[in-house]
Amino acid sequence: QVQLQESGPGLVKPSQTLSLTCAVYGGSITISRYAWSWICQPPEKGLEWMGAIYSGSAYYSSSLKSRTSISRDTSKNQFTLQLSSVAPEDTAVYYCTRDDRLNSDPKRLSEYDYWGQGTQVTVSS
Repeated sequence: QVQLQESGPGLVKPSQTLSLTCAVYGGSITISRYAWSWICQPPEKGLEWMGAIYSGSAYYSSSLKSRTSISRDTSKNQFTLQLSSVAPEDTAVYYCTRDDRLNSDPKRLSEYDYWGQGTQVTVSS
């Protein structure tokens, strides 16, 4: 059974960089068929795909590309999100997820098979 666990600060000040880590248990992040994504959900809004790391390469949402960086540490079996120049609008629950690119449509978040429990991040001074 694969488990994902997000960690990071719950409060970030405006203009700072948000850093979150997703630890993966029960499965290797180096298996090429799987993509590892970050998804956020602002208050009273829907889920937004932010980006993913897949086969060692990172892919980003066009709307967040200039502020987002996703990387992985294979020795620790974890991947990280960095979101720079945060603003109050970046307040959201952040999820790390896995999807199987051989068996799902990456545009359908409902087909992502494993999710972390989510971590609340508030951007406020």
